[in-house]
Amino acid sequence: LPAGLSQWFPALEVLDVSGTGLAELGAELLALPRLHTLLAKNNRLGGPGSLPKGLGQAPLGRSLRVLNLSGNRFAEVPPALLGLRGLQSLSLGGNRLHDIPPDIQELRSLEFLYLGGNFITSIPPELANLPSLSYLVLCDNKIQSIPPQLAQLHSLRSLSLHNNLLTYLPREILNLVHLEELSLRGNPLVVRFVRDLTYNPPSLQELAGRTIKTRNVPYAPSDLPENLVRYLSLASNCPNPKCGGVYFDSCVRQIKFVDFCGKYRLPLMHYLCSPECSSPCSSASQSSTSQSESDSEDEASVAARRMQKVLLG
Repeated sequence: LPAGLSQWFPALEVLDVSGTGLAELGAELLALPRLHTLLAKNNRLGGPGSLPKGLGQAPLGRSLRVLNLSGNRFAEVPPALLGLRGLQSLSLGGNRLHDIPPDIQELRSLEFLYLGGNFITSIPPELANLPSLSYLVLCDNKIQSIPPQLAQLHSLRSLSLHNNLLTYLPREILNLVHLEELSLRGNPLVVRFVRDLTYNPPSLQELAGRTIKTRNVPYAPSDLPENLVRYLSLASNCPNPKCGGVYFDSCVRQIKFVDFCGKYRLPLMHYLCSPECSSPCSSASQSSTSQSESDSEDEASVAARRMQKVLLG
């Protein structure tokens, strides 16, 4: 950036230096107190010194609302960006990111986050601590699963997850009642119901804990060691209403298709207490898991075809 930029344009509010081959953004930016939009996409940013030091503490750190650094060479989200507490829109698509730092939760004003076209493999649960996030784009990455905490993004309107490695979604995703756009195409979503994916036989401690819980055996903290009282408090109820059982560490993972947005069937993960349990119906049109294997395959095949078309909005 040219020296004296802040002297020439002290009232500058929007700066677009995209496609100029820049390898660094100079310290001149820090003295632009009114700059609220900075576009620097399709450059060579990403190496040491690409961003000026003290970015979060400078006047720019308080005024900047929109930052677009897509199409550069960042291998990680620059820590300096996490100090931009007033940032509302952040774009880092088409870089070389492999993860999302948990400290992304510090950007409490963020409404739009674009991280598509990277090499991200997982989503940190801390992402759910962004109260104003309305648009989240994570397409064209290598994400294999979605943390259930993402359902806490109550402001979320649009979620783009296409072209990843997803095989199922957590059932908590149904809590995103304000979601208007959901993109899932291009994922290896399951094409049939999956039963008993993993099941480790319960330990003697778990069997005893299940008996105490299901038979309502009375106990008091004075009756048991503290670690066992704490263990018993961690019991999870089996979602099968016909079962009434509980589980602790040993459970069965099962994929179940449920209705979403009144149009599509999504593969959600359920946890059951034993292989003998069948998953409860989560929608009026669902079939019981006790139906024949061929019926399951037919329903799943239809769902899979529909999933290829999921792109609302």
